[in-house]
Amino acid sequence: MDRIEGAFAVCEDSDGVMKNIDLTKLPINVKSGDILFFNDGRFSIDRTATSERRAEIAALQKRLLEKSTD
Repeated sequence: MDRIEGAFAVCEDSDGVMKNIDLTKLPINVKSGDILFFNDGRFSIDRTATSERRAEIAALQKRLLEKSTD
C-alpha cells in the first residue's frame, strides 16, 4: 500500500496500476508500506514481504546518507 487518502488506501497492483481500495475492505492494522495480497475474497498483509521491503528501504536510506556525508 502506497498511502492512505481519506477513506481509501492507494495501492499499486502487480501491473504497476494505482488503485483506490476502501479502507473497510483492508485489515484494521494496515499502514502505508504494507504489502497486501488478495485471497479467498479478502485482503491480508504479507508480513514477510513487508518486512523484507522495509529492510531494503532502510539499507538504501543508510547508503544514501553515508554518501551525502562523504
